[in-house]
Amino acid sequence: MDKIPPVRLEEILSGFTSSRVMVLGDLMLDHFLWGRVTRISPEAPVPVVEVSDETTRLGGAANVAHNIHTLGATPVLVGLVGDDRHGEALRKAMQKEGIDTGCVVTDPRRGTTVKTRVVAHSQQVVRADREDIRDVGGKTFQQILDGVNQEIDEVQALIISDYGKGVITAEVLRQVLGLAKEKGKFVAVDPKESHFELYRGVSIITPNQKEAGFAYGRPITDQASLEEVGLGMLRRLELEALLITRGEEGMSLFEGDGALTHFPSMAREVFDVTGAGDTVVASLAVARTAGSSLKEAALISNHAAGIAVAGVGTTAVSFEELAKDLRRLAED
Repeated sequence: MDKIPPVRLEEILSGFTSSRVMVLGDLMLDHFLWGRVTRISPEAPVPVVEVSDETTRLGGAANVAHNIHTLGATPVLVGLVGDDRHGEALRKAMQKEGIDTGCVVTDPRRGTTVKTRVVAHSQQVVRADREDIRDVGGKTFQQILDGVNQEIDEVQALIISDYGKGVITAEVLRQVLGLAKEKGKFVAVDPKESHFELYRGVSIITPNQKEAGFAYGRPITDQASLEEVGLGMLRRLELEALLITRGEEGMSLFEGDGALTHFPSMAREVFDVTGAGDTVVASLAVARTAGSSLKEAALISNHAAGIAVAGVGTTAVSFEELAKDLRRLAED
């Protein structure tokens, strides 16, 4: 499948604004130091970055919600932040972008996840992480479940944004996925390698090639290994579909009926893949809830990813950008 016919495309795009998607996962604050390198440090063989700017952006599940919002749909975000200045900054940044934080829990016993990236000449030099990856429990665990229960009837789909930072645990998944199945919700998972077996029975998971190969126990190196891993994981986890993102090779969609569809990369230029997985799962879920088929949703997410990687740092793709790209293709 290489394009969506114009009339059909407009039908799908018109449904974006009525889409409501819940995002459950690990919230992060992406912190960037921007600058230039002109010399090597005399103290150690490392570059000295002369910082000229400092910015923050939404990361992790917050970036998924941001992408849903910029695509014209409505995100319902469930996650946690720490009772610290970074948590307050993250909460304010989400509110500034129009994301409702009513189901975002503040846990005074843990710090907010912060990823600091030093970028020079559009290239990432180093990343420093501040995080607490303990599994949620006690009052925080219950508050997260309460948020899901409170909003699940008002959404058409659920995204699990699993970065392994403590929100997505075996017990959280057992209860939340059981509820989503009972309610008949489409469930898309941006996975963590160590949790693959916990996603059994969801609608779709969207691992990258490395994650999929690691989780299955066989590296993907060619077409044969790709098909072995994709079809094997589809059966093992009893999925409706599996979308493996493959960088410059594009994406491969495996469906439960045995269909396999390859989508070539739409990236014209690749500056930074930070947050590209967030864009993929967000645009896929929005398109699916707007009435697209799985193949159409995968094609749309492939185009969204191509736009996202052309920017530097964590980026959210706008409805206007995506629609323009898809319409141009449809008319060719």
